[in-house]
Amino acid sequence: MFFVIFISVIIIQRIVELWIAKKNEIWIKKQGGVEAGKNHYKLMVLIHSCFILSLLAEVFGLKRSLIANWWILIALFILSQIGRVWVIISLGRFWNTKILVLPDAKIIKKGPYRWLKHPNYIIVTLELIIIPLLFQAYYTLIAFFIFNLLILSVRIPTEERMLSLHTDYLKVQNMERRFLIHLKREK
Repeated sequence: MFFVIFISVIIIQRIVELWIAKKNEIWIKKQGGVEAGKNHYKLMVLIHSCFILSLLAEVFGLKRSLIANWWILIALFILSQIGRVWVIISLGRFWNTKILVLPDAKIIKKGPYRWLKHPNYIIVTLELIIIPLLFQAYYTLIAFFIFNLLILSVRIPTEERMLSLHTDYLKVQNMERRFLIHLKREK
């Protein structure tokens, strides 16, 4: 029963995120925003949809149950969701599931973007580990961790290329190194 409620919450959350993304897409395109990565976006949607289906199949088909120390993973999942909301709020109208860039926009350097270049992808990767691990769905964990790494190996360079072409991304990246800490190059 817990699994059904948990997976239902995730599906509802994804639907709400797609609604937010669509609203933001309409706005950014009206402002002159440009899109990239349409082909791999379809693959990314397929991967994330199949993740849910694989999780359902493995949990029900192989009769998986909650891991012994489930509360630790639930806590990590809740933290990841707080991070997800922080990312969405920090980017505001610029947050999207697609690669949409507004030419000449300034790179956002608030929220988790003060320290990390791609916090949303870190959060998604953590979810693809935490959720299957929570229900001992190890086949789903391994397969979709690999699929996620493959799609991110295409998506991140595409996104960075678009940001470099249309914004001050390169300037910001040359002045600041963002990973886990905020550093400024001394002059």
